[in-house]
Amino acid sequence: LQGIFVLGLPYALLHSGYSGLLLIVLAAALCCYTGKILIACLYEEYEDGQLIRVRDTYEDIANACCKKLSPSLGGIVVNVTQVVELIMTCILYLVVSGNLLSHSFPYVPVTEKTWSVIAFVTLLPCVFIRTLKIVSKLSQLCSLVHFVIVLVVITYCLTQMHQWSWAKFRLSLEFEDFSVSVGVIIFSYTSQIFLPTLEGNMKNPGEFRCMLNWTHFFACVLKTTFALTAFLTWGEKTKEVITDNLPSFLETLVNLCLLTKALLSYPLPFFAATEIVYSCISKGNHSNYRSPLFALTVRGSFLLLTLLMAMFTPHFALLMGLSGSVTGAAMTFLLPSLFHLKLKWKKLSFLEKCADISVFILGFLCSLAGIVCSIKGLLEVFG
Repeated sequence: LQGIFVLGLPYALLHSGYSGLLLIVLAAALCCYTGKILIACLYEEYEDGQLIRVRDTYEDIANACCKKLSPSLGGIVVNVTQVVELIMTCILYLVVSGNLLSHSFPYVPVTEKTWSVIAFVTLLPCVFIRTLKIVSKLSQLCSLVHFVIVLVVITYCLTQMHQWSWAKFRLSLEFEDFSVSVGVIIFSYTSQIFLPTLEGNMKNPGEFRCMLNWTHFFACVLKTTFALTAFLTWGEKTKEVITDNLPSFLETLVNLCLLTKALLSYPLPFFAATEIVYSCISKGNHSNYRSPLFALTVRGSFLLLTLLMAMFTPHFALLMGLSGSVTGAAMTFLLPSLFHLKLKWKKLSFLEKCADISVFILGFLCSLAGIVCSIKGLLEVFG
C-alpha cells in the first residue's frame, strides 16, 4: 500500500505546506520507533540478561497483555483489526487496478468494474500460495516497479526545474485539509502488521533494529524528494494522484507500471489475512480444518470476498479512510505503545515511558481527527 500512498504525498504537501515536510520526517521516526518496541514485546529478559523470544505474533503479544482479563480477548481484537485492515488493502488494490486499466485504455468500451474483474482473474493463482518465500519474491518485483515509477516522475520533474518556486508552499492551514495530509503521510510508512513475521524469518534477527533504521531513513529521503520535486513542479495544480499531472504519453506508461505494482502488491496482505484466519480456525484438534483442501477454500473465499466488496461497496474511498483511521492508527501507534508499557513497565526508564505515552496520545489524536473527517464526508455523501 505504501506505493499508492506515496503518489498522494505531493497532494498532501499542497494542503500541509512546510509542516508536511516536517511530518514526513516525524512519521518515519515514529513508525520506526513503534516497530522496534513492538518487536521488543516478543522477547523476555532472563536473570542472566539474555533475551529469549517467547512470543511469535502480534496476537501473542496482545494475549500476554490481556491474560488477566481474558486469555484470548487481546488476540481476538488484534486479529480482527489486522484482518479488516488487510482485506480493505486488498480491495483497494482491485479498485485501483480497475481504475488504472480504465484510464490506460479509455477507448475500450469496458466499465471500470469490468476491468476490476479482469484484474481479479490474474490474481486467481494467489489461492495456491503457501509460503512467505513466494510472497517475498513478488514483493521484490513490486519494489523494483515502484522504484521505476518514482524515478520516472522525479526525472520528469527535474526537467521542469526552471519553473520551480518556493512561493508555492502554503503557510496557513485548515484543520480538515491538514488531517487528510496527516493520514496520507503517516500511513505511507505503516508496516507493523508484518514485522513480527519478518523478524522471525530473518537469518540474523539481531540485525532487525539496524534494518529498520536504514529502511525508514531511505524511505524518508525518497518520499521527501519525490513529494517536494513533484509539488514544486505543479504547485496549486497538483492532483490527488500525481501521475494524473504527467503528460499523456508518460501517464499511460506510469499507469501500466502502477497496475503491475498493484497486482504484485496484492499477494502480501492477502497471504497475511488468510494465514491469520486459517491459523485461528485450525487451532483446535479437528483434522478437517488442517487439510490442504480447507486451506484452499479459505483462500478462495477471501479472494472472492475482496472482488465482491470492490464491485459493490459504495464510496469505498471514504470507507477506506474511516477504516484506516481506526485500524491503521491502532496497529501502528496505539497498540504497540500500550503493549510496550504493559509488558515492560518495570524495566523502562522515565524517558521511555514518556515516549510511549506521547506516541499513544499522538496516535489517538490522529485517529480521532481521521474518524471525524471520514464520518463527515460520509454524511455529506449520504445526506
